[in-house]
Amino acid sequence: MNSDNFDPRSLVRSFWEQGYLVIHDFFPEHVMAEADREIRSYFGDDPAYRHEEAFLARSKTEVIPWFPQNPEMPDYLPEVAGVFDSLEQDSRLVDLTGAILGDAWSPLYSMVMFSRKGTVGQAWHQDCPPEDSSRFNLNRLVYTRSLSPDDGGEVVVIPCSHRKGMLPTGETHEDLENQVVISPRVGTLVMLHGHTWHRVTPIKSDFRFSTNFRACPQGTPENITDICVYRNMLYRFSTAEVIEER
Repeated sequence: MNSDNFDPRSLVRSFWEQGYLVIHDFFPEHVMAEADREIRSYFGDDPAYRHEEAFLARSKTEVIPWFPQNPEMPDYLPEVAGVFDSLEQDSRLVDLTGAILGDAWSPLYSMVMFSRKGTVGQAWHQDCPPEDSSRFNLNRLVYTRSLSPDDGGEVVVIPCSHRKGMLPTGETHEDLENQVVISPRVGTLVMLHGHTWHRVTPIKSDFRFSTNFRACPQGTPENITDICVYRNMLYRFSTAEVIEER
């Protein structure tokens, strides 16, 4: 969908039917260029991984996170945070988020996810356990660069899987029936339900990144994304441990 067809009511209906939304050209290119410069400046050419090797090997998820809006981080800079604040405070994004999540929704945090060339991307996962359908996070993914099949790093989702319960066990990166491959371009916004089954394809270009402005409905605990569901395990980030083998 293109931002020229921005109709919040139909977008909300589509989100709850499919478990995700894709809106191309949501943000203008000049706004994306500013955020893109800050991200590239922060990561440089060869950033180091921060997760333990055991997690990287088991999860088949190779990303390096950055939390540019978090003042508690040692690399926090107000002027850089302001660039990301302006994206998150876009009135159309705020209104669409409220239409999806309802009144008194809360922002969680923003996270830039960087992947290096030749890495596997992100295996099939759910951002939070789906036992309680009312407790979930909302991913609001913003892309400052275009991604094509030649670049890799595309987002793959299973439509309607936010209503299908736990991600089934199996191979971590295999193609699944009815999967949809999303190729974001500059300014694309992807809204993704935290229970939706999704992955990111291997990285073929020099690097790949996206910015995730996470949010949640009223009454959702702030640590809703602490436990991630993979096809081979449940992993708790706060304690860096596998809490269930699958």
